[in-house]
Amino acid sequence: MLEQGTISIHTENIFPIIKKSLYSDHQIFLRELVSNAVDAIQKLKMVSRAGEYAGEVEEPEIVLAIDKDKKTLSITDNGIGMTAEEVKKYINQVAFSSAEEFIHKYQGKADQPIIGHFGLGFYSSFMVASKVEIDTLSYQEGAQAVHWTCDGSPEFTLEESSRTTRGTTITLTLLADEEEYLESARVKNLVKTYCDFMPVPIKLDGEVLNQQKAPWRESPSNLTKEDYLEFYRYLYPFQEEPLLWVHLNTDYPFIINGILYFPKMRPDVDVTKGQIKLFCNQVFVSDNCEEIIPQFLVPMRGVIDSTDIPLNVSRSALQGDRTVRKIGDYIAKKVGDRLKELYRDDREQYISAWKDLSTFVKFGVLNDEKFKKQVEDIIIFRSTAQNKANSETSSVQVQSSEEDAWQDVTPTPDSPTSASPYTTLKEYLERNKERHENRVFYSTDEATQATYIELHKNQGLEVLFLDSFIDTHFINFLEREYKDVKFTRVDSDLDNTLLDQDKAQEIVDPTTNKTKSEVIKELFEKSLNKPRVNIRTEALKSDDPQGTPPAIVLLPEFLRRMREMSAMMQQQNADFPEDHILLVNTAHPLIQNLVNLNQGTIIQGDGQTINPLANLICQHVYDLALMSQKGFDAEGMKSFVERSNEVLTKLTQQAST
Repeated sequence: MLEQGTISIHTENIFPIIKKSLYSDHQIFLRELVSNAVDAIQKLKMVSRAGEYAGEVEEPEIVLAIDKDKKTLSITDNGIGMTAEEVKKYINQVAFSSAEEFIHKYQGKADQPIIGHFGLGFYSSFMVASKVEIDTLSYQEGAQAVHWTCDGSPEFTLEESSRTTRGTTITLTLLADEEEYLESARVKNLVKTYCDFMPVPIKLDGEVLNQQKAPWRESPSNLTKEDYLEFYRYLYPFQEEPLLWVHLNTDYPFIINGILYFPKMRPDVDVTKGQIKLFCNQVFVSDNCEEIIPQFLVPMRGVIDSTDIPLNVSRSALQGDRTVRKIGDYIAKKVGDRLKELYRDDREQYISAWKDLSTFVKFGVLNDEKFKKQVEDIIIFRSTAQNKANSETSSVQVQSSEEDAWQDVTPTPDSPTSASPYTTLKEYLERNKERHENRVFYSTDEATQATYIELHKNQGLEVLFLDSFIDTHFINFLEREYKDVKFTRVDSDLDNTLLDQDKAQEIVDPTTNKTKSEVIKELFEKSLNKPRVNIRTEALKSDDPQGTPPAIVLLPEFLRRMREMSAMMQQQNADFPEDHILLVNTAHPLIQNLVNLNQGTIIQGDGQTINPLANLICQHVYDLALMSQKGFDAEGMKSFVERSNEVLTKLTQQAST
């Protein structure tokens, strides 16, 4: 026996603390031991290149072995090995000293989970083992192999070994409640999870378990589109193809490599939960790294690998780290550069992906001033504008960056561009400055606001679609950025361009001097009997009055926004306001027929009456206008169906007599 002694530490109960407190997840012991084996192999390559080792350097490998009878799991490498002095230095002194310091710093802070614990890897083995053995032979000429044994107490033994092959074997005699690591399937799963991209073959029963090649460490010029897609499929099986990706590769002022993907945004995707995997030197660390990347990029997927991210710190400390903040800024800039590159070089793909990309971009613009400056000129909006050159073309029109021309873009089958062209806000304002300068008409729901959109389109007014969940906030941002521009939702009020002022003032009763508008207003007020509904009468301009709605509901912009903001602060859905405007279209044939139907029925004075059918039709017109703004509840729908049936019954009775 070469030596028998006591490990030089001050805290005699350090092993119980390691077993219970150092790591929250016992299974990472294999990651730590395999990482050390990879380091040993890399060190051998370094001394060989330096001419300090003249022996044969065989193909590197790490071999795992399970002995169920002895209840042991071993990890063997053909790396640099250790001498007796190195074992005493690196195993008995330095590491335990570091362990004591580490535990003293973090003991009692379970509420701040530690990310990595790198640097104490060897001693993680005592979480699962009752005894740990090291059998090692150094690369140094004439070195004596040694065998180190420790049973989890401060005592160890160090003796000569009969080992003849260079390298190191770590053998763990597993604790009774840790025997799951004697199962091959369990060990294979751990290798795939933590060690898949380590650059050395890891074998069990002759089978290589890991991928070895880390695509993010490759030069982008060496990777094809299929390489990127294949890596994404490997990381996230059974998912839709990503929209695009960003390759990170820099060694100054910090080292970071990685590939980040923009995923298709599905309804079941939690945009607050990160799915970017964190690696350190190709060793898996964590399933997410929300503290490292900017918040608006959290929904991205992929891999970040950096040796400059401090791992032996709490997550709260990580967020305040200066290097981490710089890395976050770098990632945001690279994402912005990639988006600008795509917008410039492949506008078709950019537009095709915009429906999903817009969530990232707009959230980033709202939260990051530097990112905002990068991408503010490539924020696009779907528009109702028509192609100037040929409105009948079947391709998609996208406004180019050159003046005010429109270029054709062939849509993909599932492309959101197949319905409307896209434009930037600056281009929209420039294109419409003569018709409605510094005025933006927008829609938040193409389906429910279809009537209003059509009214605007028919009079040549261009409408932008701001219909994603983030656009409620983004509109406020746009108004701050464009202080001279008024943003008007299509259902808040009607521009004078949409109204025929002459028709609205026709005189229908010379004796009372009442206009048609006044008669209609009075008729609806009495029929509806809703004091909080403001009845307005206007003639909507159209070449085909029958094609316009007989009435529409308007929600004043300011009041609607105040209501939505109040509901959001109270975390409630905004109820439909009882105070709203019913604009009755006096030019519609139905409204004109309604006036004729009721002629002579209204009795002036206190004993006034309304034609019963006219009364029902007024309510029905109001119901139809409401349906374009909100859905009915069960009772409301029941009443609507009953009134509709009653209207149809009376009309058929009248037609048959």
